[in-house]
Amino acid sequence: MLTSLAIRNIVLIEALDLAFGPGLGVLTGETGAGKSILLDALGLVLGNRAETGLVRNSEDQASVTATFEFAELPDTIRLALAEAEVELEPGEPLILRRRVKTDGASKAWINDQPVGAALLRDLAPALVELHGQHDDRGLVNPRGHRALLDRYAGGDVASVEDAWAKWRAADARLDAARAAIAQASADQDLLLAHLAELDKIAPEEGEEERLALSRADMQKGEKLSGDLEALRLVWDGSDSALAQLRGAARRLDRIGSEHPLLAEALAALDRAVIEAGEAEAKLEAAADALTFDPAELDRIETRLFELRALARKHNCQPDELPATMRELRAKLDAIEAGDAEIGVLERAAQEAGQVYRARADILHAARVTAADRLDAAVASELAPLKLDAARFKTSVSELPEDRWGPQGLDAVEFLIATNPGAPFAPLNKIASGGELSRFILALKVALAEQGGAATVIFDEIDRGVGGAVASAIGERLARLAEGGQLLAVTHSPQVAARGGMHYLIAKSSEGTVTRTSVSLLDQAGRQEEIARMLSGAEITNEARAQADRLLEGV
Repeated sequence: MLTSLAIRNIVLIEALDLAFGPGLGVLTGETGAGKSILLDALGLVLGNRAETGLVRNSEDQASVTATFEFAELPDTIRLALAEAEVELEPGEPLILRRRVKTDGASKAWINDQPVGAALLRDLAPALVELHGQHDDRGLVNPRGHRALLDRYAGGDVASVEDAWAKWRAADARLDAARAAIAQASADQDLLLAHLAELDKIAPEEGEEERLALSRADMQKGEKLSGDLEALRLVWDGSDSALAQLRGAARRLDRIGSEHPLLAEALAALDRAVIEAGEAEAKLEAAADALTFDPAELDRIETRLFELRALARKHNCQPDELPATMRELRAKLDAIEAGDAEIGVLERAAQEAGQVYRARADILHAARVTAADRLDAAVASELAPLKLDAARFKTSVSELPEDRWGPQGLDAVEFLIATNPGAPFAPLNKIASGGELSRFILALKVALAEQGGAATVIFDEIDRGVGGAVASAIGERLARLAEGGQLLAVTHSPQVAARGGMHYLIAKSSEGTVTRTSVSLLDQAGRQEEIARMLSGAEITNEARAQADRLLEGV
């Protein structure tokens, strides 16, 4: 709920700090005292357009700070803050601040974190619900009527939303499969041609790298062929260097025992023979690897050209050509198996649609039943509010199939007829300002709405009524405020007497300076203000006595 409102330099308000509590709070004062300024200030901090006319004369900027506290932060607020990356500690109050300058520039903060005014507007419906003479939101807006009726009915909207999501998903899978098969069928001849071309080449994974390495080796072999041949002459034949080393080792072996130095020489010679043998083997292997075969080189280069050309054609790497072949085969297989797959998906989508329709029909029945109960409940509230000639109707009508959605099949709208025999029409089309506010009050009482805005404000709901009707309005406002917070701007003493907290809005002038002030009244102050509301400019003892009776009566 709204716990405090701090206003600086807004029109006639120089500096004002107000504290609010739960229950019914009433704001009274003479006409023109500045009650609308309070609502304009609250609207500013809730994201309304920053008008430069709000800034007090001779000041360069104005600001408003509103503090809201919750036992548990509503999900709508928590999710909006999280999406905007605004951090709020558990149990911490929500503090909105807005500043506007005379040049029209404005800034906004939530708990001292800079935000855009759009975020304030997003949070506003969950924070404050305002009903006034020109109300075009809240209960008047048909967009919210279905949700209000569902809360009243206790209908299982969640199961319908779940069924709708599954139906949409099944339809999406069916559409995707149809599109894929249609596209594949259109390309079938091209697919067959591509696959035949790839089958003819028969690419293998890793083939390009192997061929490239072989080609590089052959090119090196051609370049090194003279050197390799000269080295081969060193090793080949009976008089080669290696053969002579081996002969020397055999001869030394026969005399090596004659002297230790000869034995050491033999060991060194044996190592030389072993190393020379390994060198010979490496040279032979290198010669084999680097063998230059012009025909084989030509074959390798032709194969590489074919692989790379196909890869460019299919916009992939040569090593991906086998995967491309498998993909083409899968598309062709899908064309052949398409009818069977489509049949399965069609049955799944049809079954999902039937589940959705069944659940939506149950929800529709719950709405129709609840609409009858709501109509009766509102009707019982109309006569005490001097609307006994009026009629209220909750319209529940099935939408065309192309407008069904996650909330079901129905359009829901609250309609009224203000005179006998008159046709039903939307709330804000035929009701006057005072009638509209009283219809909204009757509707809110009938709905006993839960989960709405943290704070509800009625602006002059009692305009043009008095006596028993004003008493009925006050009694219903007090009932609505139980367990929550409701603020009422009122000219009715009967309504004012119902308030748990009473604020007096007054305007004063000093020379050319005019100021609006707001003060919280004690019991004696309440008696005096209600007496003024009863008697007018001159407060009589009789008016004070009547004020006492009103206060005692509540």
